[in-house]
Formats: sequence, structure tokens, C-alpha cells
Amino acid sequence: MKYMLKTAADWLEYCAGEMDRAGLYFGHGTDNAHDEAAWLVLHVLGASLDGSFTAWDVLLSPAQQESVEHLLRRRLEERCPLAYLTGTARFCGLDFIVNTDVLVPRSPLAELIAGQFLPWLEICPGSNGRGRVLDMCTGGGCIATAMAVYLPGVEVDAVDISPAALEVALRNVERHNATDRVRLVCSDLFTELDSSGQPGGRYDLIVSNPPYVAAEVFAQLPLEYHAEPVTGLVSGADGLDIVLKILDASPVYLKQRGILVVEVGESAPGLVALLPRVPFLWLEFHRGGDGIFLLEYDQLRACHADVRTVLEQRENV
Repeated sequence: MKYMLKTAADWLEYCAGEMDRAGLYFGHGTDNAHDEAAWLVLHVLGASLDGSFTAWDVLLSPAQQESVEHLLRRRLEERCPLAYLTGTARFCGLDFIVNTDVLVPRSPLAELIAGQFLPWLEICPGSNGRGRVLDMCTGGGCIATAMAVYLPGVEVDAVDISPAALEVALRNVERHNATDRVRLVCSDLFTELDSSGQPGGRYDLIVSNPPYVAAEVFAQLPLEYHAEPVTGLVSGADGLDIVLKILDASPVYLKQRGILVVEVGESAPGLVALLPRVPFLWLEFHRGGDGIFLLEYDQLRACHADVRTVLEQRENV
């Protein structure tokens, strides 16, 4: 059949059919075989992934056909996300570099970033006229970089414990000309950040897409997830070890009108069960997605004792 494949449309349908037949899992930038096949073909063509491409009747050269087939075979045989094979992913309308040192960006936080976190975010400019934002557990820096693009009035601190991940983040910050407003910090959560309590050291917004997958859940995930760095996904037996630490420390680092936004995915019910008195605001998204909460500074201060109690109980187990 392959000798009949000539146009981009031909190869799109062929790749989609092969992916469907192989029973691949889609969840790292696409949610179906047709969209993933389009991503693959467009990558080989060097075309944009922004939906503007319409020339599906274009003929692929022999070299392009070979490249499409090579990527398809790797996707089928290795069962790793396509982003790792192409080296790129799209998030919040922007293109990013990815490799196996970082997760493939896919968070519904993109919708909040594009909407500038309105109506909740109130920027309080510092002495330099800019607000301050923290991206905790930044990984490849996609969230931090996107915030710099969509929130031109802020400076962003992007924190991660992995030097390898921060190398990828630096490339993405440079790719989007944001080096003057994004500071990369290698730190185990907040340990290397200023906790003096001075206004200049506090943030208008702390946002995080931390590891939140339970160890037992991770073991049962499709193979595509096992291609990603496990430290970027798993956080203890119930997935909440790092989330609780972020909740505990955030009041020290937020301005009085600041907000905390954290993605916890399927670990949301477990978090609510642990902290039933915390008034989590669970955000809704027009484009799908859930498991993201918002808390204001005053709420974090009010519930700090509950968070601290849960952490101490876990430490003593």
C-alpha cells in the first residue's frame, strides 16, 4: 500500500490508521490518533503546528516519506511520546524544546496563563515597576516562559531540583527571548529562595505543576508515561508529599494579595480528604482539564496549622 502514499493527506491517514491499530496511548499533546499523525507529518514538513497548515495535497519527497515512516515506526515500537521523537512540543500557543529530562507539557494551566490568571491575579509592582511570579517545579520551563510571554509586566523565578531539566528550561527561555525576565534557580523547592519576608522577596503569584502521581498509580500508567522522568511525576505513596510542602511554605513567599495555583490532577480527592477545612477553589476550564486549585494568601495563612499538622503526622509515620 505504501507505494500509493504520495501526499501529506495520504501519509496522515496511513499514520493515523497504524497508530489506532497499535493501540497507542494519546495524552502528551494530543488525545487521538488523527491529531498525533498530523503532528508527525507537519513536523517532517517543517510546518507550523498552530492549525494554519492547509496544503494537505502537497507531495512528500522520498526523503520526507522516509522520515515520516521512521518516526512512525519509533512511535509504534518504543511507545514513547511523540514529543520526545521530534524534540518539540506545543504549549500555550508556543513551541518548546523537550527531551527525556523533562515532562511533555500538557497542563490546563495554559488556559489560565493565556488569560493572565484573571480575575484572581492582582499585580503589585515592586521598585522596578514589575510584579513577581514563581513557577515551582518548572521542569523544561514551559510554564515559566509562557508566563513571561503572556504577562509582560512580571519577572519570573523558575525553580527545579534537576540541573538537567534547567538546561532544557534555559534553551526555552532563550528561544522566546525571555532571559531578561526569567531567572532559573536550582533548588529543592523553596530552600534557595529569599525567605526574609521583605516585600521584594515575595510573589504576586506562585504557580506549580509539581509531581503529584501516587507510586501505585504510576506503576499502572501506559508505557508512554514511563518514558518521562519519574521524579517529575511521582511524589510518595499518595502523590501529595510535594504538594503539602508547597502549601506549607507558600504563605512565607506570597505577598498579602498573592495567590497560589497548583495542579494536583487525580490526587485532588486525596488532598481534600487530608485537609477538609481548607477552602480549595477548584478551577474549571473551557478546553477541558481539572484538578487545579487556587488559594489566596489569607486562606493559606488561616489553614497553615492544618497543613503543618498533616505534614508532621506523615513525618512521624
